[in-house]
Amino acid sequence: MLSSSLCFLVMTPAQASPRDPLKMSLTASKVVVDKQGKAHYIPVNTAKVGTVIQYKATFSNTLHTAIQNTTVTLPIPTNTEFTGEVYPPSAQASVDYYNYRDLPLMRMVDGQLVEVPKSEYKSLRWDIKYIPPRKAVNVAFNTIVH
Repeated sequence: MLSSSLCFLVMTPAQASPRDPLKMSLTASKVVVDKQGKAHYIPVNTAKVGTVIQYKATFSNTLHTAIQNTTVTLPIPTNTEFTGEVYPPSAQASVDYYNYRDLPLMRMVDGQLVEVPKSEYKSLRWDIKYIPPRKAVNVAFNTIVH
């Protein structure tokens, strides 16, 4: 069974106009861990159920001046589940695309504070303090294909 989730990011990256100061490119890579425990990333367009995929967004500053205090948001693709692995670790998550909190998300159930299952996470966002002129920053997160 192949998942269409990888096409989600391939088809929907923000298309920057010539005047947009921040351009985004997205990649999807299969995460393969070798015998020494080192992760390797192999670009993919489709993936089988159970495959770990890293989605990586590169945000490039097209200006000759720095961009400061910006927020970037990425949806977690349909048919995937967030693993909890995120870079940089300062990401916040949402279960409704509107309200964001630090990881891991928590909620009250029967008077007890419990962790929200990662299967309920819908999107991630990062507050980026500074992007130098003509430079780029990366954000990434891992998912498992369902």
